[in-house]
Amino acid sequence: MLRTITLVGVFLVVVNGQLSTPVSTCNSNPGQPPINTYIENCVSLPCLLPQLQNVVLNIAFRAPRTIRSMRTLATAYLPLLAGLELPVPYDLEENSITCNFFTNTYCPVLQDEVVLYTLTMYIESFFPVGTAAAIEFRVIDESDNTPVFCLRVNIRITPPVGKAGNSTVIVEQLSSEH
Repeated sequence: MLRTITLVGVFLVVVNGQLSTPVSTCNSNPGQPPINTYIENCVSLPCLLPQLQNVVLNIAFRAPRTIRSMRTLATAYLPLLAGLELPVPYDLEENSITCNFFTNTYCPVLQDEVVLYTLTMYIESFFPVGTAAAIEFRVIDESDNTPVFCLRVNIRITPPVGKAGNSTVIVEQLSSEH
């Protein structure tokens, strides 16, 4: 009973007091979007994601059934000619173990439980600056690969933040020492 009351309170705070990033239903994978998604530093699309840094997604979702373990999968969809997209799976490595990154509960989750989940994804250097794509993040039930939720968001890769600024500071420090 206390767990249910706590979850309702957490749900109200998440939906009513948090920023949101506009996400949409997935085109290529099944699953409904979560209750709320906030990609840090992104409240309008496309989300600008700097190379060589983590992007952090804060997600609130309702468990569609009791689930013992989940896996998060990510696929970037690069635009081609004539409206076609090239799917490029992205390995989230240890960040794909969904249950390890819940902030208000643990696995197994109960049916209708509101879960707060923080996903971190590193933007590798092999994503060229200026790349525009859609990314679908989906969470699946590991027991039968059925969808828990799926969200799609448009992004653009930007240069690493602070690179030029850090170099300038170092050069200025070296100049003042001599």
